[in-house]
Formats: sequence, C-alpha cells, structure tokens
Amino acid sequence: MDNIAIQVTDVEKIYKLYDKPSDRLKETLGFGRGKHHTQHHALKGVNLTIRQGECVGIIGTNGSGKSTILKIITGVLNPTRGSVTVNGRISALLELGAGFNNEYNGIENIYLNGTMIGFTEKEIDEKLDSILEFADIGEYVYQPVKTYSSGMFVRLAFAVAINIDPEILIVDEALSVGDVFFQAKCYHKFEEFKEMGKTIVFVSHDLSSISKYCDRVVLLNQGTKLGEGSAKEMIDTYKQVLVGQYTAPEEEQERLVDDEQLRNAAKSRSGAALKLSAGEQEAAEGSSEAVSTHGAEEVSGSGMAENPELLEYGSKKAVITEYQIRDDKGITTSAIIKGNVFTIHMKVKMMEDLQAPIFAFTIKNVRGTEITGTNTMFEKAFLEPVSAGEVYAVDFTQEMNLQGGEYLLSLGVTGYEEDNFTVYHRLYDVLNLTVISDKNTVGFYDMNSRIEVKKFELCQG
Repeated sequence: MDNIAIQVTDVEKIYKLYDKPSDRLKETLGFGRGKHHTQHHALKGVNLTIRQGECVGIIGTNGSGKSTILKIITGVLNPTRGSVTVNGRISALLELGAGFNNEYNGIENIYLNGTMIGFTEKEIDEKLDSILEFADIGEYVYQPVKTYSSGMFVRLAFAVAINIDPEILIVDEALSVGDVFFQAKCYHKFEEFKEMGKTIVFVSHDLSSISKYCDRVVLLNQGTKLGEGSAKEMIDTYKQVLVGQYTAPEEEQERLVDDEQLRNAAKSRSGAALKLSAGEQEAAEGSSEAVSTHGAEEVSGSGMAENPELLEYGSKKAVITEYQIRDDKGITTSAIIKGNVFTIHMKVKMMEDLQAPIFAFTIKNVRGTEITGTNTMFEKAFLEPVSAGEVYAVDFTQEMNLQGGEYLLSLGVTGYEEDNFTVYHRLYDVLNLTVISDKNTVGFYDMNSRIEVKKFELCQG
C-alpha cells in the first residue's frame, strides 16, 4: 500500500551469549566441538505495519524488545530473520549524540551529524539557526563537546535530531532530557510534529504520554507481540503483564472451556443424585457444591450502569463483591456535581488470610489517562491483617474537583506477599462517572482559585 511508512515482517533478532570471551574466540576459530554459546531471542517473529501520519506507541517491560525493534527499523541493527521496509527519511532519538566527536565543537558536530543523516552542507546551513535556538547553550556551541555538561550535550543532540524535518520520527524515552523547561520545549516540538501529520514511533514507560499522543499502541513482552490496539486497551493489558496476571487469548478460551466442563459435570452429578438414597444424595450434593463454587464468588455489582467490557483479573484471594458511587446525600448515582462531596464505596470479602490488603481506586479519562486516585496504604488508613471469611466495607470520601465531563472508575485490592506485589482483585473501568459543572477551568481539575481584582489608584500631587 502507498500509505505505509514502516513495514516490519516476521522479524527475529537472536543474540549469541557467551559465558566468557575465550568461548567466543574458540567458536570463531573453530576450536573444539559443539557450540560455546546460548541463544537469546530478543524478537520472535514480530509483524508491524505503521501508516503515514500515525503516531504508534510501543510499550512493554524491560527486555521486551522495544529498543531492539527501533534499532532494526532505523538500520542500527540487522534482523536475524525477516525484513523491514521504510518509506521516508527517518530521524531517530535513540542514543542521543551517538555520532558526535568529542574533540569537535558544537557547530562542527552539527554538520557532522547532519551529513551522516543525509543532508547537504547547504541544507544544514538553512537549519543551523533553528538548531542553535532550540539547543540554547549559548557560546558553549564553539567549545569542544567534551567540555559540555551532560545536560548541554543532550540538548544539542536533541536539537540536531528534532530540527532536520524528518518524515518519520523515532523516539525512545528521549523526551525527558535536560531541565523541566527544556522538557516542556521537547514535548511542544513533539506535538508540532504530530499536528503536521508526521509519522511517529514512540517508546516510553510514561503511560500518560503514550495515552495522550498515540493513535495506536503495540505491546511487546519477551520479544513477542502480545497485541495492538487502542492506548487504553493495551495499557490495561500491560498492567496485567506487570503483575503476572496476563492470560493469552487462547489460554483464556481453554480456561472457559474447562469451567464449562466443570459446570456441566456438576449438573450431571446433581441430576444423578436424585436417583440415589438419602445418604448418597447428600454426598453427591456436597460434591456438586464443591465444583460450582470453585474459585471466587461473583461480584454482586453496584445497582448502577456497569461497563459490559470491564477488565477483571487477580488471584481472588480477596474479592470485591459490591461497589457504588454515592453523592453527598448518600444516594447511589453516577453523576456528581462539581464542588460537592462524594463517596466511592466497595465491599470486599476475604477468601484467605492476608497480611495487609490495600484497597484502591483510580479515576481515568475516556482515553485511559489516570487522572487521580489513592489507596489505603498511601492514606495510612488501613494496614492490618485480615482473616478468611471476613467482609470489609471501604469508603473513600472526597470533594469533586475534576472538570465537567465523563470519567471511568477502577477499583482494586492488592497487597505484598514476601515483598512481592500481588493483585487479589482488580476491576478496570467498572463504572462511568459523570461530573456536572457550570464552571470549567484549564486542565483536569479545578484549583478553586480565589480571585481579587483591585483598581490601582495613582497618588496625586
């Protein structure tokens, strides 16, 4: 297709790992028998299509292959298998300043780096002023870069990479360089590129930025593409991966089939029990009960409109059995007037003894960006052991200061088991929350500013 900017087809990248340098030498020279290395599959048959004008995010845990695929796209690395086709001139914000010569001054490095990218001297002349203005390192640009601070070095490297007017921009965690003012300038330039319809591939651990900027997100894990879709969908899946709760679609289907077989078996036993003696029937019913209650009990809900596509997972050692939003009069509702007090309520049943469960809520916007939230550990509100069978009512009460609009509420029960973070039960985007407002300010929430304006009287005389 004519509108494809980047096409990655069945790409694999395999590294040879050696226990010691002599093993590499032995294998290179052919000494000894057999292999002296182990193989590490950084990428495993990854396919990816990025169209012109798209902003595509790539997320995943450390070691998932994010940086590797970017280096293959930019030509820094060659794939072991597969192919990559790129239509358009690329600027890559990967290892900033990788092409700089420490003995050259800033100006010389601008021309060196620009030439390596493919620009003529005349083209670099035309872009020099904008590069220097963006870097804003003053007279240091005439000094050897080996005398630069790390901040000045990345400012110049970023300015060169971002001001060459590429058709495709590749960004790997490079927007958070320099001080806070320079970071703001970097993000503003990034937004300009997006508004201009440039193709952008963006790798970041900052999920808020991924949610804000990306049209589509690809999730990698241990070299495999787990999926691609909307930012909200992939970020929610990524969070399952982070806590070890991700289930592949085929595994989930197998689990559903197994559960259906268990239910059918329970029904069969229950039916057969009708033909047995009284004593045998009691035993059969006990068996059926054990099967039908396998796992955690069902969530009873809220009495409110619930999300039919909510994401639910966890070990179910504790289960959220009830949840509601209540206004300042205690009435269950999904609409809260801005400025009023409201309560997020949930009821949690403990299925096992737990050391110190943490109850939490998060409010996100419709794009999946987390706006606010808290938990009982942050608030130092509940740090106690609990016993199986106990039920706890948890109420978070606060003033509604979000701007008017639509939001999504997520709930969770988590904890630490031998210093390992564990999810017991999470309900992502379970309820819609509508904020009603007749006064909206800038951003996500209202600081409730008090304003005083006075006319200044000049003294006469």
